[in-house]
Amino acid sequence: MKIGYLFAGQGAQKQGMGKDFYEAFEASKVVFDEANLALGYDLKDLIFNGSQEALNETEVTQPAILTTSVAMLKAFESLIDLSPSACAGLSLGEYSAHVSAGSIAFSDAVKLVRKRGAFMQDAVPLGIGGMTALMGLTPEQADKVAEKASEHGIVEVCNYNAPNQIVIGGELAALEMAHEYAKAEGARRVFPLPVSAPFHTSMLQPAEKNLATELEKITFNEMRTPVITNVDGRIVSSTDDIPVYLAKQVTSSVRWIECIEAMKQLGIDTLVEFGPGNALSGFVSKIDKSLKVISIYDIETLHTAVDTLKELTIEKAI
Repeated sequence: MKIGYLFAGQGAQKQGMGKDFYEAFEASKVVFDEANLALGYDLKDLIFNGSQEALNETEVTQPAILTTSVAMLKAFESLIDLSPSACAGLSLGEYSAHVSAGSIAFSDAVKLVRKRGAFMQDAVPLGIGGMTALMGLTPEQADKVAEKASEHGIVEVCNYNAPNQIVIGGELAALEMAHEYAKAEGARRVFPLPVSAPFHTSMLQPAEKNLATELEKITFNEMRTPVITNVDGRIVSSTDDIPVYLAKQVTSSVRWIECIEAMKQLGIDTLVEFGPGNALSGFVSKIDKSLKVISIYDIETLHTAVDTLKELTIEKAI
């Protein structure tokens, strides 16, 4: 058995996430407390007791999901000793992957993603751009739709989440045209996403530039575990490449299909997902049904995951 770790991206946030871990595990409590100290405000209270509306603000969402995901990881690590063969995260989740790999200190990561959220939010004025999910189109068909719609303005593929589950983004008027082209191409469902900007498109270039400046201030460490980047679905080859990829990631398509395929090529057969919700498990099941995915998003799923992995380890040893 070879294990890989997956970390949630933006969109999975919900009020109260991680509170059960904070109350049950000292290792998780330390993570939330460290986030508060690093950020200079009570993120924990905002997650546990604040409004969903406040939690949905990108500048808050990103450190909140990072903190929750890492708190879940630390609880898991306190119960079982495993060495993953690789890790990856969806968009924002790539920062959690680097924390897991030891390449970024958590305190640096949580401050970085707060700024990342602000930069991404500020890059495109409200009402200018958006994102749309296309269900039932292949990546090739989605590329064709984006290329055709780009004759009317910026339209690009933002996320290759899974076969038949692609997200495009760009200027609103051009996106409207893309909706019609997608339906003509045979899309089963076309629906705009409730986001404030066209993330992972070239329209986010101001955010990429600002984030690159912040990344220059960070000290990166050698990766204990290989990290697979969203930018090209490959293992980050050196410490020097980490800030390059993390900056570029803001304007690049999230190549999640390729990330999972890369894990399969490494011989990984079991994936453990950390973070609120289990969206990544759904994506993986559409990419490769032979991969086993175990999601951890509350205390019950944590203990189930630990028991399952211990049994699999024993079976492997026999």
